[in-house]
Amino acid sequence: MSISNLYTMVYKLRERPFTLLPDPDFLFWTPKHLNAYTALQYGVQSRSPITVITGDVGVGKTTLLQALLREMSESATIGLISNAQGGRGELLRWTLNAFSVDVPAGADYVGLFQTLQNFLLKEYAEGRHVILVIDEAQNLSVEALEELRMLTNINSNKDELLQLVLVGQPELREMVERPNLSQFAQRVGASFHLTGLDAEGTTAYIHHRLRHAGGTGEEIPADAIELIHEAAEGIPRLVNKICDLAMVYGSTRTPPGVSADVVRGILVDGLFIRTRKAVDPNSADQGVQA
Repeated sequence: MSISNLYTMVYKLRERPFTLLPDPDFLFWTPKHLNAYTALQYGVQSRSPITVITGDVGVGKTTLLQALLREMSESATIGLISNAQGGRGELLRWTLNAFSVDVPAGADYVGLFQTLQNFLLKEYAEGRHVILVIDEAQNLSVEALEELRMLTNINSNKDELLQLVLVGQPELREMVERPNLSQFAQRVGASFHLTGLDAEGTTAYIHHRLRHAGGTGEEIPADAIELIHEAAEGIPRLVNKICDLAMVYGSTRTPPGVSADVVRGILVDGLFIRTRKAVDPNSADQGVQA
């Protein structure tokens, strides 16, 4: 029997409540997540040319995105790019591939652009709404963002044929705010920056996931949650990581159970890896981020 199955049996859970994979079924609607989701919905429903959602690694951006895609109307044609890179022309190829559009052999930039335009016009004629979603969009270059802006200029009469939804880390927002991307920023109709949970939010988040998995919500006590929140700095993915480890190690105790001592042991013994903040070398701030 695997350790994960063992600990779900010990705590009488249907499934592991703290996996690291994004799962919309476990989505916890904090006010911040609800506002971010509202911004996503508004951007899509208002046919905003560009919608931008940013946040630190692990705050739940991809989970929100998956929840949105799951609820999209059948009249929408959605293309998803998870990690686009490359120079001029490569982004067009990524885009066509996301929509499963065949690219003519040996096509140059003009040919690729025409192929995309023909596809968008066809979808529009059939009454379909085309949305290109780019996750991890902070990896795009300034030139790529400008190329995306140009794609949103493809229109039919007063109707724009392509909407963009960009999801990425804080660096994406910093790029969009640069003076040389002012035209791009002017096309952004909806945006939101998602941050980590406060102490109260972390407590509610942990209780929610435990109950969703079939538990009481009290399997992890308050003093242990306080340590978890401090170590994870409210980042849901890191909260999941510590909670999962705590439940595994707590299940082997006699009697079994999670406690502040179990969590403290995980942190002291290096079972949870902390990552250092990227800091300005001229700054005196040399803090550590969980």
